[in-house]
Amino acid sequence: MQPDQVKKILQLQLPDCDIEVAGEGSHIDVTVVGDVFEGLNAVKKQQLVYAGLNPLIADGSIHAVNMKTYTRTEWQQR
Repeated sequence: MQPDQVKKILQLQLPDCDIEVAGEGSHIDVTVVGDVFEGLNAVKKQQLVYAGLNPLIADGSIHAVNMKTYTRTEWQQR
């Protein structure tokens, strides 16, 4: 699975977020920044992102995901 393909899928799931995807093959790194994460704990943030990735994980297109999720405020403060 190419990073740009994963990014397009996540953009459909999280349209108001800034999304960066890197990696090769079945191992990807995902960074998602958006206000949709406001007030959510880390697990809930990841669940939102995984909702878009689960079909790709289930069919083996993606095996490993390294994920970072931030609100816009968290992103600016890092």
